[in-house]
Amino acid sequence: MKLEEWLKNTTRLLADSSIPTARLDCLVLLEDSIGKDRAWLLAHPEFELSLTQAKKLDSLVKRRANHEPLAYIRGKSEFYGREFMVNSHTLEPRPETETMIDLLKSFNCSGPIVDVGTGSGCLAITAKLQFPDATVYGTDIDAKCVETAQQNAKRHSVKVQFFVCDLLEAVLLTPYHLPAIVIANLPYVPDSHTINPAAMFEPRHAIFGGVDGLDYYRRLFVQIDKQASRPTYIFTESLPFQHKSLGEIAGQHGFRQVKAQDLIQVFKLTGS
Repeated sequence: MKLEEWLKNTTRLLADSSIPTARLDCLVLLEDSIGKDRAWLLAHPEFELSLTQAKKLDSLVKRRANHEPLAYIRGKSEFYGREFMVNSHTLEPRPETETMIDLLKSFNCSGPIVDVGTGSGCLAITAKLQFPDATVYGTDIDAKCVETAQQNAKRHSVKVQFFVCDLLEAVLLTPYHLPAIVIANLPYVPDSHTINPAAMFEPRHAIFGGVDGLDYYRRLFVQIDKQASRPTYIFTESLPFQHKSLGEIAGQHGFRQVKAQDLIQVFKLTGS
């Protein structure tokens, strides 16, 4: 089958399955499978796919037609211009989360950093790449996530220490001390909210955060509040309509909001 014909047929299949990025997804799968970039693919519509290539591609397209996230099908996703391994244990990195790195840079924060709920490790690793002299930790309750994060750290040649624990538990234990900066993209979708079909492939415990979506953040601030030495900055991600409530939670534990952009809020320890 010629490339042009395959692309036309599979784009129609995905479009009929209500995949909004049908043609783009087909091109991405072609790039991965054939090993050619998009410009080459578009310039060679006459290229003849082998039977093996077509069979493999059709299998991948069927998975996408079932709304499985493209990142899971590919086993990788991009975050802040870099490629990270992902799988069914980790959330797919969202472009919205990149704002957290932008704000971290704009505040020119110094001191150790901990990424709570690290998942694939994309935030922790990107923070380390942006601040190579900083000590960076990552935590996750899922050991499979930590394994993936460790593989990503090795892939990007950075030293980040990862822990399997509930929120900050392991980092709070001796000989580790609570870092100066906490970055946290915790589950924040309210339990009653309907998520799209692709998100249903992602781990539920990494998406939903209780009745109002903020239960994990409440627990995080309680953990922090118990420490004699608390972080100077806390960066969080949540939905815009949750920002007021999350700001109130932070305020109850001695932090004030100093910045909000898109889904990200930055809280600073009062008096610091």
